[in-house]
Amino acid sequence: MNYSLELLYRSVGTVKQNVHGYLSRLYFRKSQEEQIFHMVYKIRESHPDMGLREIYFMVSPIGLGRDVFERLCKGKGLKVRAYKNSYRTTDSSGTRYFPNLLEGLELIHPNQVWQSDITFFSCNGRFLFITLIQDAFTKIIVGYSASSNLETENTTVIALNMSIKRYKGKNLKGLIFHSDGGGQYYSNLFLSLTRKYTITNSMGKSCYENAMAESLNGVIKNKYLRFKNINNLPELSRELDHTVKLYNSSKPHSTLARMSPEMFEKKWIYSQSQTRAKMTESVDAND
Repeated sequence: MNYSLELLYRSVGTVKQNVHGYLSRLYFRKSQEEQIFHMVYKIRESHPDMGLREIYFMVSPIGLGRDVFERLCKGKGLKVRAYKNSYRTTDSSGTRYFPNLLEGLELIHPNQVWQSDITFFSCNGRFLFITLIQDAFTKIIVGYSASSNLETENTTVIALNMSIKRYKGKNLKGLIFHSDGGGQYYSNLFLSLTRKYTITNSMGKSCYENAMAESLNGVIKNKYLRFKNINNLPELSRELDHTVKLYNSSKPHSTLARMSPEMFEKKWIYSQSQTRAKMTESVDAND
C-alpha cells in the first residue's frame, strides 16, 4: 500500500513538473512573439512598404524560421501596411501591461522617471538594435546598449544595469521606469531587476505615450549615428559610447535653459545643497 502511494505521489510530481515546464515554454514563446511583433510595427513606421521576408532577414530572430515568422506576422495582419492600426489589432493576451504613471505627473527631481525604448539601426542590409534609457528630468542618457538581436539579456537588461551602476549607492526606491509595451520590458528577467531595486514599472500602450523616448531615438540615429561609417556591431557600440558622452556633456536643451544634461544635473544638485545650507543656517539662528 505504501509502495503504491509512493508511486502515485511520484507520478503526480512528474505531471506537475511537466505542466510547469510546458507553461514556462509557452510563456517564453508568447513573450518572444510579442517582442517580434512590436519590432515589426516599429519597422513598418519607417518602412511601410517593406515585405515580411525582407524584415525577417534584416531582424534575423533567434530560433525562429522564416516560414514560421511570416505565418505569425500574417496572422497579425502584418502582410501589408499595418502600423496605423497596430495598437488596435495587436492581440495582447498573455502580455503584461503596467498602468501609465506619467499622466499628470510633475517632474521635480532626477531619478524620478526613467524612460526607455528600443529602436533599430540599419547596417549592411540587416538591423542592429539600440536600447536607450533617459532620465526624464535631466535628459541624461543613463543607460544604453547595442545588440544584434532583440533578446532581453542583450537589450533592456544591459541598459538598466548600466543605469543602476551610474547611480550606485543612491536609493532608487520610488523611481518610475516608463516604456512602451515591448516584451523586453515585461520579461521575468527584466522585472526581477526592477523588483530588486524597488523600481516601479509604467507603460504606455502607444508610441505617443512614450514620446520622449521615441524622440531621443530619432536624435541619436539621425543627428549623430547616420553621419558615421558603421559596418558592424562593434563599430556601432563604439560610436554609441562616443555619441552618448557627447549628448550628455555637450548638447544644449531648450527645456534645460540651453544647458547640457550633465551641466543641468550638476546645477540642480548644487542649488539643492545651497537650499539645505540656508535652511540649516536659519534653524541655527533661531536656536
